Amino acid sequence: MRAESRVEKPLPIYVPRDEQFEECKMNTFSTGRLRAVLHNLIPLLKATISPYNRDFKTFTDIDSLYKEGILLKLGLQDEILKKLTLIESSEGLLKYETPTIVSKDKFAWLRDDEFARQTLAGINPVNIERLTAFPPVSKLDPQIYGPPDSALKEEHILPYLDGMSVQQALDENKLYIIDYHDVYLPFLDRINALDGRKAYATRTVFFLTKGGTLKPVAIELSLPPAGPRPSKRVVTPPVDATSNWIWQLAKAHVCSNDAGVHQLVNHFLRTHASVEPFILAAHRQLSAMHPIFKLLDPHMRYTLEINALARQALISVDGVIENCFTPGRYVMEMSAAAYRDWRFDMEGLPADLIRRGMAVRDPTQPHGLKLILEDYPYAADGLMIWSAIENWVRTYVDHYYPESSLIRGDTELQSWYAESINVGHADIRHKDWWPKLNTPEDLVSILTTIIWLASAQHAALNFGQYPYGGYVPNRPPLMRRLIPDENDVEYPNFVADPQKYFLAALPSLLQASKFMAVVDTLSTHSPDEEYLGERQHPSIWSGDAEIIEAFYGFSAEIRQIEKEIEKRNSDPSLKNRCGAGVIPYELLAPSSEPGVTCRGVPNSVSI
Repeated sequence: MRAESRVEKPLPIYVPRDEQFEECKMNTFSTGRLRAVLHNLIPLLKATISPYNRDFKTFTDIDSLYKEGILLKLGLQDEILKKLTLIESSEGLLKYETPTIVSKDKFAWLRDDEFARQTLAGINPVNIERLTAFPPVSKLDPQIYGPPDSALKEEHILPYLDGMSVQQALDENKLYIIDYHDVYLPFLDRINALDGRKAYATRTVFFLTKGGTLKPVAIELSLPPAGPRPSKRVVTPPVDATSNWIWQLAKAHVCSNDAGVHQLVNHFLRTHASVEPFILAAHRQLSAMHPIFKLLDPHMRYTLEINALARQALISVDGVIENCFTPGRYVMEMSAAAYRDWRFDMEGLPADLIRRGMAVRDPTQPHGLKLILEDYPYAADGLMIWSAIENWVRTYVDHYYPESSLIRGDTELQSWYAESINVGHADIRHKDWWPKLNTPEDLVSILTTIIWLASAQHAALNFGQYPYGGYVPNRPPLMRRLIPDENDVEYPNFVADPQKYFLAALPSLLQASKFMAVVDTLSTHSPDEEYLGERQHPSIWSGDAEIIEAFYGFSAEIRQIEKEIEKRNSDPSLKNRCGAGVIPYELLAPSSEPGVTCRGVPNSVSI
């Protein structure tokens, strides 16, 4: 009867007291939530006051969110602030910061080269794959989803291959793809039946130019085969005004697909959710004095609390994610479907790059890998951090476990790993790909992967959300209209005013404002954040001088990596991170100030 128990809304989900936010973190997060309340409440009132306020009418309307804020009648604004007992000035709270994507070049998001660059250096740089066969083929059941063949043909992409044949481009590693066909198609009937939701299952093909940058050469848009429209359509780069607007709409649908996969699969599932069982099992099975618990401790900080908050407010029924992203009420079902293909042994950076055809093993290279596409900022910077983590973990493990027999004989360690798999990942516990835990090298690999996911991988996927996604046309989290063709009743309206049609296809003012408020909060570092290479008072967690010295060596290596990233970002030959109006790639730069900085690698999944 005296046991603590889980509580439900409006109270917070239960989290053990030693895993809850400390005061500084809670204050930062509360401020963020308050901003979200204001940004949600005020657009709602504004929409009530003005019934014509549903859609953005012009791009100036979007710009005004950053320049002027959300304007209300002064008396009403004061009344709201009074009710919320808010002491600080309302001016800053009612206005969004200008997102980084439009701070250097207001029109960067419109350009094809920027659209392509973000696949390598944006907030979701983990879905691009090298194309090894053309055209691509679906793996879905043809009895349910129709013929597996793509509508993409050689004639679609041939004009954009700089004189190469398609086979030659494949052989020379010039073709890449972002393929969301099989992820979205099983859900499209239900998504498109929702009010205010319209989506395709997209494939986008890119060509690697001589300058080392990618350019999009074709977008395939698929619908369920039994629908009223043709089920497959290919859009290629524009040749006139009409095809330009169709191309922009096609890119927006690709970005909407990308935003959903980024948030539901790569961000929530592959970092927040998949790491949590290892943390819970560590608390249950490892003594606080166990060397592996001490190693993992900073990489577990705040994760249970942030996941509890996510379950209550973000991924809950009718929560922010359902409201703001294309799949709507099917967001968690889509995440669960992706989990069926999740593999822990593929979550380390080298294994992931090789799986996607973006790298090959090469022992002559600094990290044992050669990147197929050299100017790939996420991979290039990530490999430095991966190697630093791996070296530090290896030194640590070799110190405490010089022999394999010590690994096999450590009952706490074996119980931790067994519970992480058999209880924490029970659905897939019988898979034969789970790494064994018999040798020091096994332990090094497992721990490096967990620390990578909790620190660098999460940072790369999280802290650019507002800088890139805060300008909604750059990455619309949902789309509300399909692309018209000549037979559609909407087509004359589209031709008469394509800008109006484009803006009406994007999220509404309410949806956009809510999304911006949330990703603003998610992109914010708190003042008490601990970054990779930092640890408060190393002597407290280890009385071993050799380990303390090794940790200081790790910290020095992380600082050196930061300098190398700065150097790369000022190298004009690296066009995916340097150039006129180009945002430098700093999402894997380890240190950061508090706030929204588009950089910084915390030790743990803490926001």
